[in-house]
Amino acid sequence: MPETTVRAPGTFCWVEVGTTNREGAKSFYRTLFGWKADDSPAGDGSFYTMLRQGENEIGGLYELSPEMRSHGVPPHWMSYVLVTSADETAAKVKSLGGNVAVEPFDVMDIGRMAVFGDPTGATFAVWQPKKHSGSTAMGGHGTPCWYELCTRDTAKAGAFYHGLFGWNLVPREMGEMTYTMLMLGDASVGGMMEMTPEFGDAPPHWMVYFEVKNIDESVATAQKAGATVVVPKMPVVGVGELSLITDPQGAHLSIIELKA
Repeated sequence: MPETTVRAPGTFCWVEVGTTNREGAKSFYRTLFGWKADDSPAGDGSFYTMLRQGENEIGGLYELSPEMRSHGVPPHWMSYVLVTSADETAAKVKSLGGNVAVEPFDVMDIGRMAVFGDPTGATFAVWQPKKHSGSTAMGGHGTPCWYELCTRDTAKAGAFYHGLFGWNLVPREMGEMTYTMLMLGDASVGGMMEMTPEFGDAPPHWMVYFEVKNIDESVATAQKAGATVVVPKMPVVGVGELSLITDPQGAHLSIIELKA
């Protein structure tokens, strides 16, 4: 599996799942992606789990605290963007109309992080690296390969992220919908789409896509392990085939077999 250790500020660098059942989630993702899970004490009897594919780090896993659950925080995947300063980013988020859900704080001596909400309601995190710069895996089964913002106001969201990270917006017509590529220089960092009525009452959110070798086999494996298929396998012209699933604890994720 290819490794990566160098990223530019403004690119995604880490993913993390908050869950209601740490052991159950570890078992599910081990079955689906083959991930190894290494627990480390995080104080107050809690643990933080590093998720690995071979020797490479994929992301993290933790159990939602009683306080988070009392505030209605559901199981979810969180996407982290690399920044040079979490504090400066927090100040910029406020000036651009976003909100600071969790003020910047140090994670021991490995980095500094914060959690924000964009003006349309989607939540994301940032990571200022010290000893740890993020995931060391890129490409292959079970690795994050795409980040997608689903929002009800693409104009407002686009202006916010352009001001915050310098992302440029490149719209592409895909059938009856417009899909916006989020670009940092010549590199694509993710995508953005307008939420349609089919999304129901789902809030704006960032979706993480994980690469799989075979979409049919992975969907079947996920279902057998207790996942719910929200969107059955569907083609994405020029890209591959994807499916949106919910893990047994309720966290949403997309899996995709890349064809190009």
